[in-house]
This record gives sequence, structure tokens and C-alpha cells, in this order.
Amino acid sequence: MSDAWTWHGGALAAAQRHFGGSDWVDLSTGINPHRWPGAADMAFDWQRLPDPAALAALEAAAASYFGADPRHVCAVPGSEIGLRLVGAMIGGPAAHIAPGYRTHGAMIAGSAAVYPEAARESRGTLILANPNNPDGRVIDGEAMLGLLRDRDGWLLVDEAFADTDPAHSVAAAVGDDRRLVVFRSFGKFFGLASVRLGFVIAPPAMIAALRDRLGAWPLSAAAIAIGTAAYADHEWIAAARARLPRDAAALDAVLIRHGHQPIGACPLFRLIAVDDARALFERLARRAILIRPFDDQPRWLRIGLPADGAALARLDAALVDG
Repeated sequence: MSDAWTWHGGALAAAQRHFGGSDWVDLSTGINPHRWPGAADMAFDWQRLPDPAALAALEAAAASYFGADPRHVCAVPGSEIGLRLVGAMIGGPAAHIAPGYRTHGAMIAGSAAVYPEAARESRGTLILANPNNPDGRVIDGEAMLGLLRDRDGWLLVDEAFADTDPAHSVAAAVGDDRRLVVFRSFGKFFGLASVRLGFVIAPPAMIAALRDRLGAWPLSAAAIAIGTAAYADHEWIAAARARLPRDAAALDAVLIRHGHQPIGACPLFRLIAVDDARALFERLARRAILIRPFDDQPRWLRIGLPADGAALARLDAALVDG
């Protein structure tokens, strides 16, 4: 299977063109279906350039949220761009954990894929995600920092899905003289992927080089304002962290009832392994339910959280034949 929906999640338009139908349920991403609500009521002056002081305030708010030193935090227009820019700045040799997020293998030319159990023995820079995408594997903070000890390169940790449980984050461990870089995503946990906001947490010298590459006005005024307000909404953040595991447990119950064993510890998505993933993917797509298949893992399907009980019930009914 090598269609648009195997490249990344969210290829809803391509699936609609191919399978037809309307009123789709998109479960192909790991984006929180319960988005932060404050953005809908915000207004922006679209004639003014983004204010540098406002950008600095966003980075300070994000640093406080991450538990990081503000000097180590640089906002970028999406963590995808941050990954690619830092990879180009560091260069090889490098290795990336596989299976994992596709961009990790493209960040540094010649990067070699290694299995998780071989990560400690890899040389040069190591690139990995925590929690991992798509299998939801989680490494505790101490074990993660153990991968940095005696390493002759950098440790690049993609924490795009870390907001659901910050206990495993190593963002606070980034230091001036430590070859550790952490990447964070705003849109996944806050359910606002279109804002295109992410962060690089790195030593000051790398932050300075990154700002030089980004140039003036790297973010829109809307992204700056939304991010600053959302990171300050401690009540919503706490409620989301409590709700997402409950939603994941409800999804688990449906999958188990239909004979599937959910894989992963990240509550924003679940992975299942089936003998004929393509057949199940197409069966659901013909019922206007989009999940995520993988061309390099033909038995895997990733399923995001349904937005409500009705969407979960549709998935439950569609799995009857699966």
C-alpha cells in the first residue's frame, strides 16, 4: 500500500476522492480531537507584522510549561521544520530509531535505521521520539538520558506527543554544554495542528544559529497569540490530561471487543497489528472512517481518538465485519 494516506495521517481529501462518501470520521492522526477552545474567540490585527516582544513572551510561556530555561527555547513554524533545520545544522554520522516517524530518517543524510534495543550501541547522533510514533512506546527520562552518556554525537528527542504525560520529558535536562536537543509540538495536544507551531529546546549556541536561519518574523501573529494563551490555560491542560486516558481506554475496549490488541502508551492514538491491514483499512474507508496504514509495516494500523461517542459507535459498528 503506497497511497497518500500511508505517507502521513490526515490525508482525508485524498481518501474522499478515492472512496467517495461524506461525513467522514478522520482517525488517521494523533491530534487531540478536543481542541483548546480559546482560539475561536481571539482576534488579530492582520495588517501588523508579528511583534518580537510577543514572540519572546510566547517562548517564555512555553519554557515555563516545558520546565526548560527560556534561553534554550526557540519557537518554529511547526516541529517538522524544526526537525529538518536542526538535522541539517548537525549533519552526520547519525542513526534513527525504527520503526518511527518518517522525517527522522530524512533529517540527516545517510542516517542509519536502528532497532530500539541497539540504540545505546549506535555511534554519532541518535534521533528518536518519546513517546514513539506510531507504536506509542515510552522511555522514562533516566533511560533517555542514559542514551546520551558516552555518546560521540547529539541526542535529538522528538517529544511531539509528550504533553499528555510530561513526566517522561527531558526538556528540563537541556543545558549549555550538553549535546541534547528536544523538539515539542503545539498542535497535537492542543488539537490545533493548523496553527503550525513547534519549539526547539537546545543549547544557546544552537538556538542562535537556528534563529539566524529562521530570519525575521518566523511565526504569524495568530500562532504567537494562540500559543501564549493556551500554554497559560492550566485548568484546560489539566482537564485534557485527565480526559485523554479515559478516551483511550474507551477506544481500547472497542478494539479488544473485536479481537484486536491495542499497542502503545500514548493516549492520543493506538496501534493494532492485523494479518490483512489493507483489507481492514479499505473496509473502514468504505464506511467513511479513515485510519492510518503504513507501506513499510503492512500489518500495522494506527487509530486516533474518536471525537465523541457517536464517532466511537461508528467505529464499533464498522469493525463488526473486520
